[in-house]
Amino acid sequence: MTPGQPQHQQEVLIVTGMSGAGRSTVANALEDLGWYVVDNLPPQMLRPLVDLAERAGSRLPRIAAVVDVRGRDFFSELQEIVPALRGGTHLRMIFLEATDAALVRRFEAVRRPHPLQGEGTILDGIVAERHRLSEIRESSDVIIDTSDLNIHQLATTTRELFAGAETPGVQVTVLSFGFKYGLPPDADLVADMRFLPNPFWVPELRALSGQDPEVSEYVLSQTGAAEFLESYAHALEPVLAGYQRENKRHVTIAVGCTGGKHRSVAVALELADRLRNQSGVAVHVRHRDLGRE
Repeated sequence: MTPGQPQHQQEVLIVTGMSGAGRSTVANALEDLGWYVVDNLPPQMLRPLVDLAERAGSRLPRIAAVVDVRGRDFFSELQEIVPALRGGTHLRMIFLEATDAALVRRFEAVRRPHPLQGEGTILDGIVAERHRLSEIRESSDVIIDTSDLNIHQLATTTRELFAGAETPGVQVTVLSFGFKYGLPPDADLVADMRFLPNPFWVPELRALSGQDPEVSEYVLSQTGAAEFLESYAHALEPVLAGYQRENKRHVTIAVGCTGGKHRSVAVALELADRLRNQSGVAVHVRHRDLGRE
């Protein structure tokens, strides 16, 4: 590395806080954002994890580790380990908390004991944990009170705090298919292209597919094709924006025709190009039944 060249620095996030305050929700949201997430990690394993990430370089740029009282006696060393890691690593610690009443209500809803309650009550465990975590809370970079947040609101908060500028809000798969082979079971939205003339009945186009320019030009030049694409892409804008707000990160838009070879393939490719112009959207195309006939 040449002098003055910035060295790649790993981004490490420690997720900790009160049991029942939403650590699993935050971990899942971070994973959806592309973070490498490790759950229930003993603090002593943080340094080896960071070392592994540094060796991996850009393949593992962002790591999140959930560290909490489930680590039992190991957890007590977190307060000493974190300052040592801050020196050479871009490290942040997020602390999740909630009121006693909210935590009691959540534990009662799932009918599980608090990890520190022992022979006592849920509230006894909460009080003991709050006392045990007081210093860690004070040294945290971000504190989130989840008392009045549902899981969707907490996931949205996590995204707002920790999504990189390059992280797409929604991963969209535009999937072409043939109706004669059945509807895709994972489709969120389905569009039917059988209102367009079928290139199958054009002898010189029959052996080609919607990936070929001749077929694409034929399909997209038909009456109603351009109007459909413009209207459908426009209609999808508020839908995809709403999916982002509701933290639905993976969407499959299915485009079908009779056999999944001509019309659906050509329209799926064109629709994907139009959707790529929308902010916060990453688009992939897949042709389920192409080559099946």
